[in-house]
Amino acid sequence: MVTRRFALLLALGVPLPALLPSPWLLTLAVLGLAVGAAVLDALVAAPLTAVTLRRTGAETVWLGETATTTLTVGNTARRPMWLRLRDRWVPSAGADRTEHRLNLLAGEEQQVTTTLTPTRHGDRAAVRVTLRSYGPLGLAYRQRSQRWNEQVTPTWTLRVLPRFPSRRLLPEKLAKLRVFDGAVVTRGRGQGTEFDVLREYVVGDDVRSIDWRASARTHDVVVRTWRPERDRRVVCVLDTGRTSAARIGDEPRLDAAIDAALLLAVLASKADDRVDLLAVDTAVRAKVEGGGHRTKLPRLISSMASLEPALVETDFGLVAGDLLRRDHKRAMVVIFSALDAAPIIEGLLPVLSRLTTKHRVVLAAVRDPETARLAELPSTGATAEDVHLAAAAELALGERDRVRALLTQQGVIVVDELRETFASKVSDAYLMLKAAGRL
Repeated sequence: MVTRRFALLLALGVPLPALLPSPWLLTLAVLGLAVGAAVLDALVAAPLTAVTLRRTGAETVWLGETATTTLTVGNTARRPMWLRLRDRWVPSAGADRTEHRLNLLAGEEQQVTTTLTPTRHGDRAAVRVTLRSYGPLGLAYRQRSQRWNEQVTPTWTLRVLPRFPSRRLLPEKLAKLRVFDGAVVTRGRGQGTEFDVLREYVVGDDVRSIDWRASARTHDVVVRTWRPERDRRVVCVLDTGRTSAARIGDEPRLDAAIDAALLLAVLASKADDRVDLLAVDTAVRAKVEGGGHRTKLPRLISSMASLEPALVETDFGLVAGDLLRRDHKRAMVVIFSALDAAPIIEGLLPVLSRLTTKHRVVLAAVRDPETARLAELPSTGATAEDVHLAAAAELALGERDRVRALLTQQGVIVVDELRETFASKVSDAYLMLKAAGRL
């Protein structure tokens, strides 16, 4: 194939003989010379079969951060190689520079670095590496077929982990956990229901905590101390149906739920509780259970990274079926969904009694501040459209309050908060239940 340089050469060279006495003969001579030079240039260009590609670099990155991958290009031919390389990624990978020019001597290798700033979480793949081998004059090049390019392209997928802004709250929540667990204050009756140790009675201890048998054996008054339960089960249920696609600020509701679930998972793991994950819409999209604490958290984060909202109605029967199918002991089930009337009344309520009978259920929903803003009429100059919008917003807020009251009557703890405080309040609900021994 010829290049733009060859086309420019023809555009400038062919009209010149027309100014001479014998234009046609000279024009053909110039045209033949240019074509011959291009053919010779293409023959001299190094074959692309002598190119080797090898990719290394980051395999995971948090959303909002940058990662780099390195493509090593080698020349196994016995002659120099002038290459133009295009490293294509999916658009959401945020590749900064995709085209490069390389001059490789025989047997030489060069590295091409691509900086990626992903705009969405999930798997972001390298699509294709396209190569052109130019001749020394730059008049023509060799390029293989698309099928060959797909075969020679090194497969690489960058897993973009979901944004986790609430990690800044971890020190505060862990400090509260240590208080509940007895590392900061003296443990006593009422701070948990799991027996810890026996100790001597001191003034101020609750007499109901005295262990009379142990006191008789030691000839001293000893009391039982308690701590919050360990090895309890926390199940994070992510609703990936249509309500999770609603945007709260500049992100989908699902992203806020993932952030809160990550904070809860880290906190519960630090408390030696088991954390499981279930993501559901019309099918189970992700499920993580079993395994140790060290391996569980990376699996949870990796599973959440691939979740995307689906424009379908969530089947809460799948949630109830999964949680009740096995003979699991009592657990704290946190359902990250929305307080919309239709999916709650038609989907969740029919199976809610089966869940609350066996488990402690928490429904966590992100409140959209835009609805409350629309419910307020302008102080002056309100139009008919403003009145209609305010009435519709007030109706939505009223339905939300009724749904919250209905869930509370069924024994469900409802966390209904703005995005800024949502993750913190979900974790506080866990700490409150753990300190009271109600998990």
